[in-house]
Amino acid sequence: MKVFLCRLLAFSSVLFLGVALTAAKTDAPTPSYLGSKSCASCHATITKAWKDSHHAWAWKKPHGQSVLGNFADKVFKHKGGVSRFTKSGNKFFVETDGADGRSQKFEVVGTVGVDPLQQYLVETKPGRVQALDLAWDTQKLMWYDLYPDQNLPHTSGLHWTGPYKNWNARCAVCHATGFEKHYAPLTRRYSSRQAEIGVGCEACHGPGGAHVAWARNQKTFDPTAWKAVNAHGFTISFDRKNAETEIQQCASCHSRREAFGDASPIPGTPFHDSYRLALLRDGLYHPGGQIRDEVYVYGSFLQSKMYQRGVRCTDCHEPHTATLRAKGNAVCTQCHNTSGSPDFPSLKKADYDTPLHHFHKSGSDGAQCKSCHMIERTYMGIDGRRDHSFRVPRPDLSVALGTPNACTDCHKDKSAGWAAGQVAKRFPNSSNRGMHFAETFASARQGRGGTKTANGLLDIALAGTNAGIVRATALDLLRRYATAEIAERAERLLREPDPIVRAAAVALQRAAPPDIRIQRVVPLLQDRRRAVRIAAARAILYLLGSRRLSKLDRAGQSAVEEYQRSLAAKADFPEMQLAIAGTALVFRNLPVAERAFQEATVMDPQLVQAWIMIARLRAARGDVQGAVKALLDGVAANPKDENLTKALQDFGGLKRAK
Repeated sequence: MKVFLCRLLAFSSVLFLGVALTAAKTDAPTPSYLGSKSCASCHATITKAWKDSHHAWAWKKPHGQSVLGNFADKVFKHKGGVSRFTKSGNKFFVETDGADGRSQKFEVVGTVGVDPLQQYLVETKPGRVQALDLAWDTQKLMWYDLYPDQNLPHTSGLHWTGPYKNWNARCAVCHATGFEKHYAPLTRRYSSRQAEIGVGCEACHGPGGAHVAWARNQKTFDPTAWKAVNAHGFTISFDRKNAETEIQQCASCHSRREAFGDASPIPGTPFHDSYRLALLRDGLYHPGGQIRDEVYVYGSFLQSKMYQRGVRCTDCHEPHTATLRAKGNAVCTQCHNTSGSPDFPSLKKADYDTPLHHFHKSGSDGAQCKSCHMIERTYMGIDGRRDHSFRVPRPDLSVALGTPNACTDCHKDKSAGWAAGQVAKRFPNSSNRGMHFAETFASARQGRGGTKTANGLLDIALAGTNAGIVRATALDLLRRYATAEIAERAERLLREPDPIVRAAAVALQRAAPPDIRIQRVVPLLQDRRRAVRIAAARAILYLLGSRRLSKLDRAGQSAVEEYQRSLAAKADFPEMQLAIAGTALVFRNLPVAERAFQEATVMDPQLVQAWIMIARLRAARGDVQGAVKALLDGVAANPKDENLTKALQDFGGLKRAK
C-alpha cells in the first residue's frame, strides 16, 4: 500500500500502465466496436428510429444541422459580463471569460442534447474539454445561464473551466459509446477517446465485432473465440424473463454513482462491478426518498413497488426512440386497468383513470397519473425530471417533516395540512399511512433520537420487506450511532443477496473490535461484486495501517488492488485527492498525504480543509513558516473563510513564539 501511494502521488506512468495491462489480460479478445453505421444495413428501421432520439443527440460534432443555438453574432449579458456567440465558415465560437478571468474566444468542439436545451463544449487546453454554463433553450429559442444565482470567480473549482465542469471526467462516459478517459496525472492532461460520440447501438448492446462475425456466417461462428459473448455474439443478453440485466444496463448512466474505472464498462457488466450507487443521502434525496438533487432515476426506481415486481425500463420507454410507449395516462393503464396484465399477475385489477380515483376532471393536469405519483423537479434551469419511485402521496409526512408531496406541488396556495385532510377524507381506509422510514431518517440526519433512532434504523435495515437502497441508507445513517453491539446485530446483513445492503453493512462493521471485524469482513474481500469487495478493502485499511492485520491472502490482496485502481482512475477529481490523502494518513505516510492535499488545492482552491491539513502536516515536521504560507495561500483563495482566518491566527502565534 505504501508503495502504491508513493507511486500514485509521484504520478508514475509505470503504475498506470500496469493497471491497464492487468485489466486487459484475458484468454480471449473482447469484440471490437464498429460504430452504429455498421448496424444500419441489417437494422434499418431501428436505426432510423434511433437517429432522432435523445441518445443519438447526446453528443454530436458541431455542424449546421447539429448546432441549434443562435451563433449569428449574438450577445448575451450575464453576471456583469458579456459573452458573444459567432460563426465563421463552418466553425462556431464563444467569446466569454476564461480560466484566467479574461475574455477569450473558444471554438465549439461539440454539442450536447436537443430538448429542452442544448449545451456546448469547448477545448480550454489540448485534450481538456469543458461544458459551458451558457446553454440554448430549444423551446424559447434563447440563451440562458444554467446557474443564474451563482457568480463564481474564475479561481473557483465550480467555474465553468474548473474540474467539476470537465467533460472528460464528469460527463463524456454517458454521452459516448466505448469511452476511455486517459488522464495523465503527471501533466494533468487528457487524451480521451471513444468508439463513437453519442449513445450509439453498441453503448447498450455491446461492441459489435463478434455479432457481425455471427451475422456473416452463423454456421461457423464460435462464441468461445471471444470474451463473454452469447450465441449471437453479444456481450449482453436482454432476456424477457430477467428484468435486472436491462435495468442495470440503463442504470450505468441513469444513476447518481461513483465509477470504479475510467472507461465505459462493457455492456453486460453488472452495475455493482462498475459503480458505487449513491444512497438516499441528505442533499440528494429528501428523508422520504423523494428526489432533491439531480439523481438520474435508478436510485428512485429501486424504491418502487414496480421494481420489486419486475417492471423494467422498456415496459414504459421505447428503447430506440427513447420516448414513452404511449401518451398520457395510457402508458400507465397498459397495466393498471380492469383487465390487469399477464406479465404482472399480482397487480390489482381496477379502473384508475377515473375521477373516482384521482378526483380531478378527466384530461386535466391533476388527472394525470404522473402528477400524483411522479413528482417533477427542474434541473439545469428548464429540464423537468420525474421521480421514478412511483410513490403514494403522503402530505401527512409533509406536515411532520416538511418533505414534498404531489398535492401541494400543484395546489401551491394550499397547505400540507389541507392536503393531508383531503387525502384522509377521500381515502379513509388507505393502508398507505402510519410509520414511514422518512421519520427515522429525518431524525438521524439531524443527529436526534439517540438509542430510539438507532434502533429504528436497525429495524429498517433488518426488514427484508424494505427496498435494498432504503435498508442500505439506514445502515449508512446508523454509522454515527454504531457500537459493537449494533455491529453484531447487523452482522447477518453481510450475507444479504442485495450487494447495496452488503456494502453498507461492511462499513458498519468498523464499530466492531478489530479482531472480530477481521473475522467478519475479510471473507467479503472475495465477494462476487466489486462494490462489496472495495467496501471490505476500505473497512480493513485501518487495520492494515495499524498492523493489526499483518497480511492478506491472494484474494484479499486483489480486493485492495481494486480499491487502489479505483482511486487511480479518478486522480483528476479533487475529492478523490482528499481520499488518497486520507488513505496516506492511515498508513502514516505524511509526505504523500501532503502532496495529495496540495494537488486537491491546485484543482479546487476552495477546498478549505485541504489547506488546513497542509498547514498541520508542515507544522508537524517543524515547518511553521511553511504552515503559515499554506494558510496565507488558502486565505488568498478564500478571503472570507473564518476557519482559515482562525487557523492563520493560531499558526501565526506559534510562529512568533518560536
